[in-house]
Amino acid sequence: MSYTTAGAAAPKSKRTGRRHADIRRTRIRFRGLWALDFWLNALMYLIAVIWAVPLMWLVWTAFRPKDSVTDPFGSMDFTLEHFRNVWDAAPFGLYYANTMVIALGILAVQLLTVTMAAFAFARVSFKGKDLVFLLFLVQIMIPADVLVFPNYNVLKELNLLDTKLGIMLPYFASAFGIFLLRQMFKTIPPELDEAAVMEGCSKWQILWRIYVPLAKPSYVAFALVSLSYHWSNFLWPLIVTNSVENRPLTVGLAIFAQSFETGAQWAEVSAATLIVIAPLLAGFALFQRQFMNSFMQSGMK
Repeated sequence: MSYTTAGAAAPKSKRTGRRHADIRRTRIRFRGLWALDFWLNALMYLIAVIWAVPLMWLVWTAFRPKDSVTDPFGSMDFTLEHFRNVWDAAPFGLYYANTMVIALGILAVQLLTVTMAAFAFARVSFKGKDLVFLLFLVQIMIPADVLVFPNYNVLKELNLLDTKLGIMLPYFASAFGIFLLRQMFKTIPPELDEAAVMEGCSKWQILWRIYVPLAKPSYVAFALVSLSYHWSNFLWPLIVTNSVENRPLTVGLAIFAQSFETGAQWAEVSAATLIVIAPLLAGFALFQRQFMNSFMQSGMK
């Protein structure tokens, strides 16, 4: 009996030893993952602080009196005088109106074109679909600055130089928007199409009654990307426009910053810059949750 008991206890002790070893390895692995996660989060916060420093300096400079701009440890006085001076020195009201017309006009046309193109690539079968979609993706890799010269020649032939339509025309289609919405449309079950067809719906009705409502988060994300890009677009409007009546905010800000009256007056320049970027900051703060969720739902990480 004693030998039998000892023989049975030996395998049991081995199993217990292996179990303890597995527990130790699991704890070590957990500690390693926790340390990696900690340092990754620390690095992320450090990068965020580095990116936020210029914005914080901009806000600080815009609201500080002129004699206290370069003195961070001076008085805690704040003023709105710089914003009044900037608004009176340049037609920023007209610049705002021009920028809103340009950005919203481009977005309106883009929503129509990218919706129909994305639906065609996602649900309509035709010859050469993959090749055509590949050509659309190639456009994402082509910098917009490369097309400045041919686009300028086209606008010159059409007599659209120095017009709002001339600024908007090259951006009426968006390869990025087509790709984003196509990925979203492909996640919608095809059974919904079949049910709609049985109810007598055409493809046009299926698109606007099923796909568009279900893709609202992606539309919000694309709208934010499009509006922020065209709100801050600088090179193309600078080349195309010559008159104040068609000049957007970015070009007006650059001319204001380089004007003889402002010179090195950083307080006024900072106030003007804050006027330009304030709508973008407010828009992203309001819709950042929808912006992030849309990319996750579209399969883009």
